[in-house]
Amino acid sequence: MHVSVVGSGYVGTTVAACLADLGHDVVAVDIDQDVVDAINDGHAPLHEPGVDERIQRTIGDRLRATTSYDTLPETDLTILAIGTPSNPDGSIDTSILETAAEMTGDALADVDAHTVVVKSTVTPGAVTDRLQPRLQARAGDAVSVAANPEFQREGSAVADFLDPHKLVFGTAPGDDRALDALHELYAPLLEDAGDVPIVETDVPTAMMTKYANNAFLASKVSLINDLGNVCKEFGIDTYEVADAIGLDDRIGAKFLRSGLGWGGSCFPKDVAALVAAAKDQGYDPAVLEAAVDVNERQPERMLGLLETHVDPEGARVAVLGLAFKPGTDDVRNSRAIPVIDGLQARGADVVAYDPIATQNMREHFPDLEYADSAGGALEDADAALVTTDWDEFHALDDEFDAMRQRVVIDGRRSIEPTADITYEGLTW
Repeated sequence: MHVSVVGSGYVGTTVAACLADLGHDVVAVDIDQDVVDAINDGHAPLHEPGVDERIQRTIGDRLRATTSYDTLPETDLTILAIGTPSNPDGSIDTSILETAAEMTGDALADVDAHTVVVKSTVTPGAVTDRLQPRLQARAGDAVSVAANPEFQREGSAVADFLDPHKLVFGTAPGDDRALDALHELYAPLLEDAGDVPIVETDVPTAMMTKYANNAFLASKVSLINDLGNVCKEFGIDTYEVADAIGLDDRIGAKFLRSGLGWGGSCFPKDVAALVAAAKDQGYDPAVLEAAVDVNERQPERMLGLLETHVDPEGARVAVLGLAFKPGTDDVRNSRAIPVIDGLQARGADVVAYDPIATQNMREHFPDLEYADSAGGALEDADAALVTTDWDEFHALDDEFDAMRQRVVIDGRRSIEPTADITYEGLTW
């Protein structure tokens, strides 16, 4: 197929690179010239394993990037992958996506037939109430509008795209053209991925499936963290408990790693948006609000454990890990942010280290001291807080010898406790 992907962030760039690598002819559209130049030069404008090599394999052949919407009529299908940031009340801001929909509609005004697929995460009703009217007011009924939510995790987005747990196709009832287009789009992937479940439903249900998916996983993490906090009070290793309950196939072993909590661009934003949408409908989602509350309390619990061993005021404290998870440079809603805020509020001298996310964290803390290595951060430190589970932290050993006080508060179960350090696990 000839495919256009509007928006070249984490989702759009990954989708464009993977579709081109599967054999489609793809044009990536973004208003940021620097992003477009990076893609055309063969580089991803972000850190995501596997994307760079796919861009390099296909750029100039089956993949190109542009700032112009004029290329859309040359394609069969357009994917909207525009970000939907949070408003202060937790609801999503669809204004940028709405503008993109209007520009897409203008570009497609004279086409005979085209399918626009919304991959951006929007609450149920947003596609039919806000986006579709803007598209079809400009392009008419020649444009079919569908939804195809993404389920890609940062750090493993390529693997998640190429080997999905499911594909969700949301179309208007009776819109066979849009449904056929989605099946054609994923046909090369399904040839390689095998028996992937395909959910065919309407557009609002497709979008609700995305929110429900993330809300369930976020709540599962908060539940194991809440149980972990209880286990900690009894001196019980939560991970032993998690291993045992994970054997129950009604529970499963995934997402039972207790610790500092969840961050990133999806879980916090999607849970907040679902809470706001529910309240807008007059329903109080108590369990979802509790999941958020538990997550927000974990950084303070980490700081409380620190204070049982070291007075933070005037102490030099190393924060190991700034990305919200390993494998990405994304610091959005990273649990390191409230930890650093809490340390600074307590008068600590903070030094931070992350293998790849330092530059992004400078936007939040421009005056913070950043080390070039974990060992550099630990040198002369009175305590170390582990906030991201990078593999290199698992191998730390002699580096702790350079600390003034060998106090380690581990929020991710990354450090192997030894007799040489005072070690506290957050929930174990």
